Amino acid sequence: MTAIFAQTALLADGWRKHVRVEIGDDGRIGKVEADAAPSVESERVEVLLPALSNLHSHTFQRAMAGLTERRGPSGRDSFWTWREVMYRFLDILSPDEIEAIAAFAFMEMQEAGFSSVAEFHYLHNRQGGGAYDDPGELAARICAASEMTGIGLTLLPVHYAQGGVDGRLLKGGQLRFANSLDGFMRLVERSETLSAGRDDVTVGIAPHSLRAVPVEDLAELARFRPDRPIHMHIAEQEAEIDETLAVLGARPMEWLLANHEVGARWCLIHCTHMTPGETVALAATGAVAGLCSVTEANLGDGIFDGDRFLDHGGRLGIGSDSNISISTIGELRQLDYSQRLRDRARVVLAQPGGSVGRRLYDAALGGGAQALGRSSGAIEVGRFADMVAIDPTRDGLHGLKEDFVLDGWIFAGSREAVTDVWSAGRHMVRGGRHIAREAISARYGVCLSSIMDRL
Repeated sequence: MTAIFAQTALLADGWRKHVRVEIGDDGRIGKVEADAAPSVESERVEVLLPALSNLHSHTFQRAMAGLTERRGPSGRDSFWTWREVMYRFLDILSPDEIEAIAAFAFMEMQEAGFSSVAEFHYLHNRQGGGAYDDPGELAARICAASEMTGIGLTLLPVHYAQGGVDGRLLKGGQLRFANSLDGFMRLVERSETLSAGRDDVTVGIAPHSLRAVPVEDLAELARFRPDRPIHMHIAEQEAEIDETLAVLGARPMEWLLANHEVGARWCLIHCTHMTPGETVALAATGAVAGLCSVTEANLGDGIFDGDRFLDHGGRLGIGSDSNISISTIGELRQLDYSQRLRDRARVVLAQPGGSVGRRLYDAALGGGAQALGRSSGAIEVGRFADMVAIDPTRDGLHGLKEDFVLDGWIFAGSREAVTDVWSAGRHMVRGGRHIAREAISARYGVCLSSIMDRL
């Protein structure tokens, strides 16, 4: 049994002082007591929060940071030109390098305050597209990285079968993603064997997008593993909207909602280009909108209609996607600032008289846990002990109380405020640093040097 004593904690029923939390050997919260006294063995922290789940990540892209910020010689750069650089980059990565990069990214996520991650895993094949002897070779590397870092994992093997909505063939870097429907289902089964033995590892499914998955395959996948999370990119780019209209006769979100029973197990990533009607309709389904605001800004995707979606009861969570900058508060801040810039108004996502930081954090807690299929999102008996401790004074934010702590941290703070992180009770970040940082960073440095020499 592990005990934590917090001067202040955000519990399921609100802010409380002098809180003692006990964690059982199963990684779940066994007892929560407010107005308590610390015991001798208690870990002492200033502010204790439920930790956020990162609902969308491509860890290999962490090693691309700094490689895609040069403008091309002609024309306008976009997601589509960035994607060509990404294809060239991924085509040189070895399994060992994929594991090293994933471990480094997972470590950074925990140091930023994430306790768990949904890895949208679509690298399956060798360079050039040939199959590994073990179809789960690279999925095993993701699982190994998660075990090394102690982060909670929802592994999302990705089905990717075509190069566009019109069914054109895959080519170039896309060949590392390629799978048949039967091959994908075998990959899911293999991934399930890899996850055995850890209660807080879940395997879901991820049809990549309407661009990459034939509609008949999507129908099969919607019935496959019906109790598991299902994640999919949708409505990210205007060119995607045009292509889907031309081939399927409807906009991506419009088509999906008309042809599938979208509900709480669905997490739809980006949702950047939706009509007001689609936004309201998606909110009514109970599905999670997976927002990756830093990546969406970096790629020039567009702005999610956050105020309309939340005002209609929509559920959302945040993800680090390309991992160009891994930050819990950075994602929340960028989301809110995008609404302010669009509307030229302040505090757009707050309810009247309310804290915008609290509304965003609460939304991301609930939506993230739902999207990962994870029993987390609150400091409450029976849930996984996924918690983050912060010290606002590290950012010069002295004297803030209750919701003002979240407002201060999100809009004026940094990852320096993060002192400790627990993932299913595993105390992986202490004093702001991951307990295995030295070894993970050294391995990543060697890996990155080798990659840069070959680019």
